Amino acid sequence: MTARDDAQSTGTAATLKGKTVLMSGGSRGIGLEIARRAAQDGANIVLMAKTAEPHPKLEGTVYTAAEELTSAGGEALPLVGDVRKEGDVRGAVDAALDRFGGIDIVINNASAIDLSNTTDIDMKSYDLMADINVRGTFMLSKFSIPALSRAANPHILTLSPPLNLSPKWAGAHLPYTMAKYGMSLTTLGLAEELKDDGIGVNSLWPCTLIDTAAIRNMPGGAQIVKGARGPAIMADAAHAVLTREARITTGNFFTDEQVLTEEGVIDFTGYSLGASSTELVPDIFL
Repeated sequence: MTARDDAQSTGTAATLKGKTVLMSGGSRGIGLEIARRAAQDGANIVLMAKTAEPHPKLEGTVYTAAEELTSAGGEALPLVGDVRKEGDVRGAVDAALDRFGGIDIVINNASAIDLSNTTDIDMKSYDLMADINVRGTFMLSKFSIPALSRAANPHILTLSPPLNLSPKWAGAHLPYTMAKYGMSLTTLGLAEELKDDGIGVNSLWPCTLIDTAAIRNMPGGAQIVKGARGPAIMADAAHAVLTREARITTGNFFTDEQVLTEEGVIDFTGYSLGASSTELVPDIFL
């Protein structure tokens, strides 16, 4: 049973119908699945992503994603933009306001990954992660605050891990750990800074690997994803968070299983791609 099935069976009316969601990235993978789940409710989705033309190794563009969201039942506004650039981020916020009249939800989905250690990483890759993950998350959140403060149930949701300060994770891949923890520190700080404004600020992270292009394109990725779940588990968990009361749902570092368990889900096998519970690969940072 998924979170959406459970809501239907208990007669609740948790919906994002008519809400406007501004998301960074979202052309594919987890972001697109979260956007699709919102579109099924009848939400308006503003996607800001860099992929305007098909990529030889990555499926989908911001335009094909928008078509999928429209087909799913929502309204979509595709924007070609770079979350590292202030003008693009401000422009995305303005475009959302012009097209839909407000912003109810911001999802910081865009992220870059390089698991190299300190000795091996080049500074171009380091800067890319720092700029997309930390600067991009901070800017999209910052420039959306005035619009969110006018929304009925405003949320900022960032796809980043709990702040686990075990030396294990810093030592495993310090550059990536700093970049992802920068996203999580944004959650921690904004939740405190905005608590009196009623804006819910939370992070969400998967308990297991999720089948994405980023994983498949890694060395040995085709084998690794055999122990992954599909992105629907993150979409259902995000939907559950975003339909909760924002004022009392803030400052949390949720995992997908935690959220869905709270929603009454007891069987997660439907999210697996075939691996048993003992064969699933745990995600990092947990």
